[in-house]
Amino acid sequence: MHKIFFHLILLLVSFNSYSQSIFGKWKTIDDETGKEKSIVEIYEVSGKAFAKVLIILEKEKENKVCEKCKGSNKNKPIKGLQIINGLIEDGDEWNGAKILDPKTGKEYKCYITLENNNKLKVRGYIGIAFIGKTQYWYKIEK
Repeated sequence: MHKIFFHLILLLVSFNSYSQSIFGKWKTIDDETGKEKSIVEIYEVSGKAFAKVLIILEKEKENKVCEKCKGSNKNKPIKGLQIINGLIEDGDEWNGAKILDPKTGKEYKCYITLENNNKLKVRGYIGIAFIGKTQYWYKIEK
């Protein structure tokens, strides 16, 4: 009986941790206007987290390019642009990479954490995490 109970608990814990994942599609909100801005997909490659812009929700900005970006991202379409470049899981947090702000072309150190199954905290900062900006992204259901 104890064995069955133990396996049931183990199964529930694994299912719960699987359902609580940073991976998937997330809706971003414009900090200044409060309007829905884009759909971003966070995906995994070799154990690291990357993110790209899938859809731009503001129709008038749908075909914008990253004019202020530097290097290989200069004048690339924002739709399809990789904005997070390889976060590493560190307990409940993913960190150790940068996030690109296509509006300014600037890159910031970042970390992300799940607030709950449907809300992701994304923090971009310069130097130390105390000096930065936090956004919340919201899960898009399949």
